[in-house]
Amino acid sequence: MILVVLENQRGNIHAFSQEAVAAGQQLSTKLGLDLCILCLGENASALKEQASNYKVKNLILAQNDLIGSYSADGYSKALDQVISELSPKYVLMGHSYMVRDFLPRVSAKSDVPFISDIISVTYHDNVPIFARQVFNAKIATNVQADSNNNTILLSFQSAAFSSDDIEAGSPENQIDFSLNLDTSDIRSESEPEFQESASSVDLTTAELIVSVGRGIDSQDNLPMIEALASAMGAEIASSRPVVDMGWLPPYRQVGSSGQVVSPKLYLSVGISGAIQHVVGMKGSKNIMAINKDEEAPIFEIADYAVIGDLMEIVPKLTEEIQKNK
Repeated sequence: MILVVLENQRGNIHAFSQEAVAAGQQLSTKLGLDLCILCLGENASALKEQASNYKVKNLILAQNDLIGSYSADGYSKALDQVISELSPKYVLMGHSYMVRDFLPRVSAKSDVPFISDIISVTYHDNVPIFARQVFNAKIATNVQADSNNNTILLSFQSAAFSSDDIEAGSPENQIDFSLNLDTSDIRSESEPEFQESASSVDLTTAELIVSVGRGIDSQDNLPMIEALASAMGAEIASSRPVVDMGWLPPYRQVGSSGQVVSPKLYLSVGISGAIQHVVGMKGSKNIMAINKDEEAPIFEIADYAVIGDLMEIVPKLTEEIQKNK
């Protein structure tokens, strides 16, 4: 059995969890294993209703008042019970902040291996090989789990799979799973995730992003970028140097040390395309890059390349968008 655990995101299935469902469906087809989805904890009933449109073997609901809101203690205890009873071969989740917090505890509690932050899956003799980035995303390494392990925990980096590839359908069975939790199991209380604070933004949910690099030369040129983003109805993001120089706050940063995004359109303005930035946005559906350096690495992954002076191109692009609104 392959078990995909859904994460709540403001009453909806987290975008990373949707991608994990696509990963689970591919793995189940390749390996000939049943696919099950677990709706656990916060807003589990709402997640179950949304997941009823996915083609799976079993749709499992696991609720308990003690995990009505997230806590690492409660979630790890609950998932440990599910694993102990169902014995899935693989447990899949998106590599979100919550998963980074509690899934290692499940690994320790259940004594099962955890392969985290997976960027792709290949197969050798029908055995899955998982690729992970190491050394600050400078290289990738392949990991193969020991076949003697009864259960293996997996978390997938955003955009490793696409939610567009989810096979629609309906579950063959819907199951209620009874959790045995006690107040003594919950020893900590988690604060709200940082994306939900009033002063920050969750770029992972943005469909359109305009991202800037130090190629804009000066903080004084940011209003020009803001005007373009406003005309497009897009969020503003940046590479790390822009944040390091204090031009934009840290929650606007995309990359290995920032947020990982996969919008419908990622418009890169004045970004060279260092690997540390690319790993945070390479899963975008469409990538357009504006840069005067025709050798810039960003053009290697861009769907559309505009080579020229952004100081001339951006205002004209903004003007044309505003004309056609």
